[in-house]
Amino acid sequence: MNNVLIGGTIATDTIETPFGKVDRVLGGSASYAAYSASFYVLPSIISVVGEDFSEEHWKLLQERKINLEGVKKEGKTFHWEGSYEFDMNEAKTLKTELNSLETFKPVVPDQYKKAEYLFLANIDPVVQLSILNQLESPKLVITDTMNFWIESNKQSVLDVIKKTNILLLNDAEARQLFETTSLVKAAKQALTLGPSAVIIKKGEHGALLFTEKSNFNAPGYPLEEIKDPTGCGDAFGGALLGYLAKTNDHSEENMRKAIIQASAIASFNAEDFSLNKLKTITQEDIDTRYNEFVELRKF
Repeated sequence: MNNVLIGGTIATDTIETPFGKVDRVLGGSASYAAYSASFYVLPSIISVVGEDFSEEHWKLLQERKINLEGVKKEGKTFHWEGSYEFDMNEAKTLKTELNSLETFKPVVPDQYKKAEYLFLANIDPVVQLSILNQLESPKLVITDTMNFWIESNKQSVLDVIKKTNILLLNDAEARQLFETTSLVKAAKQALTLGPSAVIIKKGEHGALLFTEKSNFNAPGYPLEEIKDPTGCGDAFGGALLGYLAKTNDHSEENMRKAIIQASAIASFNAEDFSLNKLKTITQEDIDTRYNEFVELRKF
């Protein structure tokens, strides 16, 4: 059974940072999320690529036993070009070519419709809603968004949040969506819409978990070298979903563990371009870094 489903983008990225440049490497929210989830489960993707999508990129996903039957092929692949200065927390978009993504209307294959775990990674909220509405009865829905959708289609973003169990967004998006400088107030407003948990990502400074009962502050991992933070938020979301699906435990205690697992994988992702670093790590590497996170919080 295809129990874990990820809806999002598959793209090619051209990225320049102070530490190098890559051209048309594999990117997209679904790519990072599914690859990260695959350390725990066998995920499936709903997305679209172009006829020009390289066989090398396709095989990279297949080698992780990621099910690609829900990936449509038509037109040209979504392409993004961006750059980072030494402040690696914010990307500057240089070019966006939506291509096949512009007219993408997701069709969830029958074998996916009973999926119990769904990650709606960053993509048009109208597409997110369409995917969600085609599933029969998912028991855990995690949703991510970004500032572009908040600016251009805020109502649809809110409509998705109302059907979400765990909301992911970064600190700037939280402030923008709820029109407040206070992350605590933003999280409280988000919780009133329906989610049982809100996770606010703060890049290199970690992540904050808010529920009605309590809060949790996960640290950022002190990396010596950050080459490219692209996809770290997507990797975080995919790993979070994967761990919760693998353990089948949605308690707050286990959610805190899932956040640290996800933070470990996201920190690895920042150490190289595209999925290059994630291709080299093992479960033992993740466990080692998880334990280092635990030590960071001992006092």
